[in-house]
Amino acid sequence: MGRGVVHPVTMDRDELQPLHPNYIKAVRLTTMLLVLPFAIGALALESADSLPRGSFVLPVLLVALYLIFRTPLRRYHARGYQVDADRLRVVRGLIFRSDTVVPFGRVQHIDVQQGPIERLYGLGTLVLHTAGNHNASVSLPGLAHADALAMRDDIRAHVKRETM
Repeated sequence: MGRGVVHPVTMDRDELQPLHPNYIKAVRLTTMLLVLPFAIGALALESADSLPRGSFVLPVLLVALYLIFRTPLRRYHARGYQVDADRLRVVRGLIFRSDTVVPFGRVQHIDVQQGPIERLYGLGTLVLHTAGNHNASVSLPGLAHADALAMRDDIRAHVKRETM
């Protein structure tokens, strides 16, 4: 997404903006860090020589490779967003799909968050805090940091115009 607000005519699945491609790399690195203890544990069990060679390491490595290489791609393609003149739509989920629309008039607070892995890849997460208690916060990860800041400023300007 470039700077500014996108104005789609309808809210169809085909018109969703994809996340930044670096989101795939960030999810891969996060997944690698999560499966690392399991791989180390499998190597430790393997060194005990209580079962045939490869009984622990092979299954753990196969699952780890699938999680590292396939799952981030699936997560990337299952997410998208759409910014309209007065609302943000966030679609996510592989198994349990979620399609959330946040009217800018309900936004009370906007954050841009950036953890160390996101910072490494130049990404940020836009978080909208809304009035009400059900789904009071909506997160949109995987944006280029500059785009997340621009979206925050655009939404903030819209909220200020509405309250005046």
